[in-house]
Amino acid sequence: MTVTVGVLALLEAKPERAADLAALLERTRRLALAEQQTVSWYAFRVDEATYGIFDTFADEAGREAHLRGEIAETLMRVAPELLAKDPEIRLVDLLAVK
Repeated sequence: MTVTVGVLALLEAKPERAADLAALLERTRRLALAEQQTVSWYAFRVDEATYGIFDTFADEAGREAHLRGEIAETLMRVAPELLAKDPEIRLVDLLAVK
């Protein structure tokens, strides 16, 4: 399957809530597995307070479905209590994929 688009989301946790954000990201993996149009999904830590999600899709329809899905809904619901600032969401076009 060819992937053409992705989403990069950077999340800065409140210092006292970093472990909670990490645990939430680990739990949302099951939601990503259920998304038929999500080709790949990664949750990662950059440093003690910065986390992220990177996911890929075959097309814009898959990306839009994901952005309207349960993972995004969950993150927006818990953002005020876990995040130090609004998430930084970037839509990306993939230039090369292995």
